[in-house]
Formats: sequence, C-alpha cells, structure tokens
Amino acid sequence: MKKLHGLLIISALILFSSCNPKISTSISRTYPPLDYKQEIVVIGLDQTEPDNAEVLGQVKIGDTGFSTKCGYDIVIDKAKLEARKAGGNAIKIIEHKPPTAMGSTCHRIAAKILKVENIENFTLKTEEEVLLDVDYAVLNVYRYSGAGALVGYDLYLGDSVICRVKNNFKTTIYIKKDGLNTLWARTEAKSEVPIDVKIGKTYYLRCGITMGAFVGHPKLELIDSKTGKAEFESFKAKNQ
Repeated sequence: MKKLHGLLIISALILFSSCNPKISTSISRTYPPLDYKQEIVVIGLDQTEPDNAEVLGQVKIGDTGFSTKCGYDIVIDKAKLEARKAGGNAIKIIEHKPPTAMGSTCHRIAAKILKVENIENFTLKTEEEVLLDVDYAVLNVYRYSGAGALVGYDLYLGDSVICRVKNNFKTTIYIKKDGLNTLWARTEAKSEVPIDVKIGKTYYLRCGITMGAFVGHPKLELIDSKTGKAEFESFKAKNQ
C-alpha cells in the first residue's frame, strides 16, 4: 500500500512538472540574487536596451509538449525569476513565438538577462500608434487558442456589443465615440477594463478565459502598443 501511495505521489509530481513550461538558461556571470519584491524591467522586442546594460546570460521558456501553464504573463514571470536568481534586474525579449492553431498552444520566448546600473532612471520608450485625419480610434481584439476553447463571450463597449470573442480569434474594430468608457464581458462572472478612447489612437485588447466554478470567466487586458502589435500581427486566427 505504501509503495502504491509513493508511486501515486511520484506520478502526480511528474504530471505537475510536465504542465509547466520548459526553462533553459545559459549564464555567463552572476551577482547576488535579487529580492522577490524587486521589480524586473521587461524590454520588448522592438525596444532598445540601455547602453550600460551588462549581459549576464540568456533564458528560454519553451513548451514540453504537455505544457498548459504557459500564457504570456506566466512565461514572462518565469523569465523574471531566472533573472532574479542571476542577480539581473532586467530582461530583453529577443524572440517571441505566440501560440498557433496547428502547433504549440504556449507562448515561447527567449530573453537576455541584464544587469543595469541605476535602472530606476531608465525609461522605456514606447511609440504610440496614432492615425492622422481620421474620425475613429482602432481597437484590435485578439484571443489565443488555449483553455476554455468552447467558451465564447460577447465583448461590450459601454452598453453596445462590439464583437463575439471566440477561441483563436482576432478582429479590428473602429470606434467613433471618444472619452472614458468600459470594455467588459460576462459568462458566470463579469470582467471589465476601463479605456480612455482618443480619436486616432490604436488600442490592443488581449482576451482569454480563466477558471470558473462551472464556466470559464472572461479575462480582458489592455496591452501596451509595442507588445500588442507584436502579438496581434504574429498569429493567424481561425476567423481570418
């Protein structure tokens, strides 16, 4: 009986570890590990790292073939953890492969681990996408394939339904009413994010599903222009 119990524990541990992304690091230099409370700066694909950045190594977050816990936020947090271990206070994304309909359902990234002096003085420069001589704002909505594939939901802007969000989906919506508003969706629970619509500006909304009691809950995130553009343009959705 004890032997069977032990085998069950080992099997459970193997199953749990296989659900996590595959992490590989190549470290050339280390400093004392950073406290978990210290924020790690994430420098995107198209953003420039500081001139005084010291490269400590590289981290890759991939797919084991059974990974399920591999959303974009999760793999970024995994990379941040590896940076903390090496004493780095920033990561520079050098490769990002989003989920695909016929391939991996995971986000896969490669990033340099950096140590930057006076990083509190470093400001990421992000260029907003602004359209001139138009009377609308652009909202790019997307949802990767993944958990809760059968659960869809209506996306609202204020009181109006603007699209139906399904698994592995993307669409572009033109908004002609500016000002403060709310993007929201509901299944058995409601999720919402505020949005300050400005004519001529481009916005990115990453949608998803989180676990619920009976039906998955909507997950809505307004994403910065650099990250959103890279994610939105890099995968093909079923509705295309």
